[in-house]
Amino acid sequence: MFEFDIPWAFALLPAPLLVWWLLPAYREQRESVRVPFFESVAAATGVEPTRGGVQARRNVLQWIVAPLAWILVVTALARPQYVEPPIEKIESARDLMLAVDLSGSMDTRDMLDAEGNRIQRLDAVKLVLDDFIARREGDRLAVVVFGNQAFLQVPFTQDHDLVRQLLDQTRPRLAGPQTMIGDAIGLTIKTFERSVAEDRVLVLLTDGNDSGSKVPPKKTAEIAADNDMTIHTVAVGDPASSGEGEMDLETLQAIADATGGEAFRADDREQLEEIYRRIDALTPVDVETISYRPTRPLYHWPLGGALLLILGYQLLVGTVQAVRAIGARHA
Repeated sequence: MFEFDIPWAFALLPAPLLVWWLLPAYREQRESVRVPFFESVAAATGVEPTRGGVQARRNVLQWIVAPLAWILVVTALARPQYVEPPIEKIESARDLMLAVDLSGSMDTRDMLDAEGNRIQRLDAVKLVLDDFIARREGDRLAVVVFGNQAFLQVPFTQDHDLVRQLLDQTRPRLAGPQTMIGDAIGLTIKTFERSVAEDRVLVLLTDGNDSGSKVPPKKTAEIAADNDMTIHTVAVGDPASSGEGEMDLETLQAIADATGGEAFRADDREQLEEIYRRIDALTPVDVETISYRPTRPLYHWPLGGALLLILGYQLLVGTVQAVRAIGARHA
């Protein structure tokens, strides 16, 4: 789109007319010598004397070039510019962390895929998370994986394809066979320290109980609440499991309650999908869009046109005068 950045500059267009109308004409006085025999000198030189002042006459080109040059200069002052198509930048209003359990029990094949084949709990989680991530347009996402220790798998980013790719590379026991839930929450709190988002959400997914974190999960949940974090917990698998896969539903509920979140339990993949739909509804996508339209200045075109017009006129006048002077010498 073409527009003028300073359109009021066109108010200067009638300025030359006002100057011509209000100000007196330019007058130039020169010294002269009175010669008693002036008429004889004039007759001898062939010059016809005139009385009074001499007024320079404008030629036709001056009446054309001067107004055009002034119009072009004023047009340049109005700063014409071409406005490019808008560039939109999506600012995240929420930082969403996914904490995924990679303990040994996540290798248990008690989940079914869409074809009814038995798959690992972790594979079922990946399938559901893939669809969940696809719906979080605008959110900054990060992934923490935990086993014997917690690790930041993906820092906060809006590159959701990267999140899905790195999440797909995870395997059970990759971080050790144990389940350090408290350490995962603690690492999330530390990661959120550099976040400027108003809404900070952690979705904690596990199929077991805490194996002895440095700080108990309930205590880290209280710290998370003090840091304005919301934690939704998701228990995956069979609640009747024992050993390292034994679920601690009471602790997961306490973590969610301490931060104003929700606690869910998924016995199969269908329930897991429903849980993530509910989490999606609890944390609707909220984005801020910043629109910027770059501009390309064009003032140099009319300014250059005025300059070329004046130079062309001066060149033409100079050429005509030179030709006349040569002709006068040869006459």
